[in-house]
This record gives sequence, C-alpha cells and structure tokens, in this order.
Amino acid sequence: MTGHFLVAAPHKSSGKTTLTLGICAALTARGRRVQPFKKGPDFIDPMWLGAASGRLCYNLDLQLMQADEIRRTFATRAADADFAVIEGNMGLFDSLDVEGTRSNAALAALLGSPVVLVVDVRGMTRSVVPLLRGFQHFDPNIRIAGVILNKVAGTRHETRLREAVAHYTDLPVLGVVHRDARLAIDERHLGLIPSNEEAEAQAVLQGVTAAVADYIDLDALERLAATAAPMPRIQSSPGAPASGRPVRIGIARDRAFGFYYPDDLEALQAAGATLLPFDTLHDSHLPEVDALFIGGGFPETQMDALSANVSLRQAIRATIEDGLPVYAECGGLMYLTRSIAWQGRRAEMVGIIPADTVMTDKPVGRGYTRLRTTGAAPWAPCPAGMAFDAHEFHYSHLENVPAVLTYAYEVERGAGIDRAHDGIVYKNLLANYAHLRHLHGSPWAGAFVDFVRRVRGLSTTA
Repeated sequence: MTGHFLVAAPHKSSGKTTLTLGICAALTARGRRVQPFKKGPDFIDPMWLGAASGRLCYNLDLQLMQADEIRRTFATRAADADFAVIEGNMGLFDSLDVEGTRSNAALAALLGSPVVLVVDVRGMTRSVVPLLRGFQHFDPNIRIAGVILNKVAGTRHETRLREAVAHYTDLPVLGVVHRDARLAIDERHLGLIPSNEEAEAQAVLQGVTAAVADYIDLDALERLAATAAPMPRIQSSPGAPASGRPVRIGIARDRAFGFYYPDDLEALQAAGATLLPFDTLHDSHLPEVDALFIGGGFPETQMDALSANVSLRQAIRATIEDGLPVYAECGGLMYLTRSIAWQGRRAEMVGIIPADTVMTDKPVGRGYTRLRTTGAAPWAPCPAGMAFDAHEFHYSHLENVPAVLTYAYEVERGAGIDRAHDGIVYKNLLANYAHLRHLHGSPWAGAFVDFVRRVRGLSTTA
C-alpha cells in the first residue's frame, strides 16, 4: 500500500519547498520509490521535486481539476510508489474563497492525507503553541500529524521549542531544522530557479538531502505516511485510440524553455503526437515536424543567445508564414515577438508577432485566469463562446501592439495581453500568456493534434 502525506505551512516562505525536496530525495536515497505531487499551478517546484525523486511530478489543482480527476491522477501516478509526497502551496488554509474549498487542507481532506506542518520559528519559542493548537483544531476534516520546526537558531532555541510543544500539544516533532547553508537555493521572481537551468542542481539537492537527513526523523515520517487513508480505487478505463495518423510536434526544451506539464505532454502523445525536442539556443534549424509547441520559461535570461541564433529565428518565422501550426505559451509568446527588453538591454527575437516584450519588476499576471473563446482561433480547447479556466505567471507585458489584432480569447479574469484579450492568432499560430491544462474543461492537447492533422492532411487513419 502506498503511504502518503501533505507538507504544508502556516504561510508562504516558511521553507516548505526546500524541506519537501530534501524529504523526497532522502527517502529516495533510502531506496524508497517516492512519487511527488505539487498542489496548484506551478512549473518550477515540480522540476525540483522530479529531480529529487527521480520521477515526474504531477500537479493536483482544485481550481482547474474536478475531484475525480485529482483522485485519478493521485492514484494512478502513485500506484507503484512506496510513498506519495504532496507539497502544498501558500498557507495550509489559504484559498480563493472564504470557505477554503481550494485550500491545501481541502486537498488533504479529499485524499485522506495526514499533514506535516512546517513552521518558521524565527523569533518564537512558547508562542509556537497557540499557533499549533489553532491549526490543529481549525478544521476537523484534516489531521495535522506532525510538525517540523524550521529555521531554528541553535541548540538552546531547539530545547525551549521542544519543551513547549511537548508540554502543551500532542503533536510529534518530526524534525528541528537549524539554519544551514546547505538549505539555501537561489530564488528568482517566479520562485525557485528551475532545475533544468541550474547547472549545479544535483549538488544543491545533495546538500539539501544531507541536511534533511541530519535534522528530520525519516523513520517517523515513514510511519506517519502509513497511517494515511488507502489510495483511491480507480477503475482503469483505456482511453480512445488516436483517430488519425501520427503527427510530429517539435517542442522547445532547453535553458530558455522548460515549463511543460508532464500529463499535458502525455496527452499530446496519447492523441497521436511524437514529440521531437529542439534547442532554441544551439540548433541552427528545426527538426522535420508537422507543428511546433514553444512553452513557458525564462527567455529573458537567455535573450542574447536566442538573438544570436539568427538561423533558427528565421526558420521559425518562415514556417509560421508558410502556415505551420504553432502553439506558444507565455515565454514562447515572448520569443515570437520582435524583441525582449530587460535590465536596460534589448535583444531581437523571432518577430512574427508585431509587438515588443518588456520585462517588469512586479508581476503583470499571476494566478488563475478565466478565458472565453471568441471563435477566431484556428483551434481552441472548447467550443466558441464557452469559458474555461487556466493560469498565468508573467513579469512582462507587450508594447507597440497594433490596435487591430485577432484574438482567440476574451479575458474574464486575469491579465492576458491587454487585460481584455489573450491568444494572438496569426495564420496557424496561437500564442497566449495563459498556460492551458489538458483537463475536462479544456482538452487542448487533442484539439491541437486534430488541428495539426487537418492542416497537414493527415486526418485519415493510418
């Protein structure tokens, strides 16, 4: 039976992510098969969690996914694991609504996962007690099964904390983590630096793993995980086979672009796509493909190398002009504009989108977005006039945008391109700031593959 638990905190920036990485890596180093999950929309933390456990990390999102989708994802992805570890987001009870239906606590209740609470105890000794007791008794639908005291100043601080917790609560202290340079991971405006871009990622993980092994009782964590509710029972139902010939989709995967949900890529493959990676920094030409998918990332950090690769930029622009189906999200959208400006510098990009990207110090769009299809897109995740949920994370906006452009979506919530529209359409290109998820309300992967087949004349069954 797969044991599981959810790692949460009273508030963000408590050190939860770093400790979850260390827990996944330390359990994996013990020979355990650890399946990581991340609550909510996120690309960066799952990259690190995947690197820590040696398995792809999957997102569980109460806003974008139905309860059955979450149960199915959780059960099927963890079926062959010894432990499933879910990293929460924000604070344990934080939610878009006052009832907390989208909170980490709601996810823990849905899956029957005991909660491990990571508490930043800087400047605190006995005062940790009312915090812990309040969290314990706030929601009877969840079980806070243990606490990790983080950022402890020293042995005297640790002693006083342990005494207070033991005297006033029944919570086991699963770990006391001292301030330690091994637990430092560089941050950037969207969170942790993505592991696909961090050259020393494995060295960083080794340090975090060693620190967690020193400070956290892994035996107690394993025993706690075994007290979780049984994994949801999911009746297997094979998906419908792809109805057309296979298509080849080139996917940008390099230091500039790496934001892809693994289950979305699997949905593309299930729909009949073969994914062919290409490197926007070093490849001089595109692979032989029927379409392109350029996802999110941090193109601004690689803008000089992107600009210097003139031959690939020209090839991408030419293929779009020739009608090749191309889908781009966020960083991919930025790459397809005329230029990116950041930190006083400017670099030329592909130039197929008649606008310029300008980086900002503060987020322009961050969080869930709701889009309504206009019917103008070459393909869409749902019929014209219907609305669906997605999410966006961007510290940039477009300038010098023509007054007249064709847009795939009207923005009902979020920022998009101009607070009113998202999804720039040009020939067979669709480029938006929003990140889509292939889910019940927006099955975009199949829609895109079907569109590619139609354009390329591959609709007949092979």
